[in-house]
Amino acid sequence: MPDDHMDMATALRDLGVHEDTLTTEEKERLDRDGYLPLFGILSADEVGAINRRLAELIAEEGDRAGLEVHQEVGTDRLADLVNKDPLFEVCFSHPRVLAAIWHVLGEFRLSSLNSRAALPGQGHQALHADFGEPVPPGEYRVCNSIWLLDDFTPENGATRVVPGTHRSGKMPAEVMADPADPHPDEVVLTAPAGTVVVFNSHLWHGGTLNRSPRPRRAMHSYFCRRDVPQQLDQAAYIRPETFARLSPAQRFILDVTEEDARRNATRGVAPAPGATGAG
Repeated sequence: MPDDHMDMATALRDLGVHEDTLTTEEKERLDRDGYLPLFGILSADEVGAINRRLAELIAEEGDRAGLEVHQEVGTDRLADLVNKDPLFEVCFSHPRVLAAIWHVLGEFRLSSLNSRAALPGQGHQALHADFGEPVPPGEYRVCNSIWLLDDFTPENGATRVVPGTHRSGKMPAEVMADPADPHPDEVVLTAPAGTVVVFNSHLWHGGTLNRSPRPRRAMHSYFCRRDVPQQLDQAAYIRPETFARLSPAQRFILDVTEEDARRNATRGVAPAPGATGAG
């Protein structure tokens, strides 16, 4: 545990999460459909600042961008954003988002914080879940959130989901001849920049083809139950300067300790890439 005096309930309270942070209707929609749009989480100024910083990081990291977790042809990806700017702390600290994650998973921690921009003419994904096997309804292991940094439209590669499939106990390949094909019940998530869509990661979902002339940008703060391995081992990556600026509650959400930060300072380098998990 990152702090002997910290637990899930205390961390959530300190970050402004309460039983009524989500309405009853919002919780019911998340249970039924497997996803919940939260509008206006980021202001236009915040979206602009984040997009500028992501562009700087893409330029700085070049062909190593995203390597800590995953690189994908046809996209610009970044990973380990926890350590790359305080701007990104909102993605694992916003009370509305954390309340939705808590509702799905109960005890949870951050699994990874990445960005993905589908490039023009690229970005289509097969329908998939972010866990390697189906789970019974209610025994969910992972939950994701998409932070929209552009308006999501039918033309620019917005994510598609198949409502209710998180309760099916099946994977897309068990039902579909080709999960890259359209599904008759799929919904394309269209919403303005600044929206966050929280979705149960056992829900079938995937990016669509970006038919616009510009990248379609988003961040993903991905969470798992505390007994599930993280996509990126936060303890192995946490930098001393990052740890120092985080609150005890934020450290608990990451599941990192001062000892982790000291060890990484002594080592002086980030561990070799090779984490696996959700895309």
